[in-house]
Amino acid sequence: MATRKRAPTYKPCPSCRAEKAQKVSFTLWGGMLGPAMLTHVKCGGCGTAYNGKTGRSNTGGILVYTAVSLALVIAIVIAMSAM
Repeated sequence: MATRKRAPTYKPCPSCRAEKAQKVSFTLWGGMLGPAMLTHVKCGGCGTAYNGKTGRSNTGGILVYTAVSLALVIAIVIAMSAM
């Protein structure tokens, strides 16, 4: 028996309450990994980007993701220069 993969359902847009959100596959702040980790979606009605699981803004998650990524890059540069 073949199983069908269902299209994911996301919370309605927090701005316009539209239910047609599309998954964001790439962003400048997170490349391909960040949007996948934060379930980042974009409303098809008004263009608002938000967390598809919670229906809330991803701003806090984006800030944490960016800070951790920057800290890792700095730590790697320091470790490489100490060699």
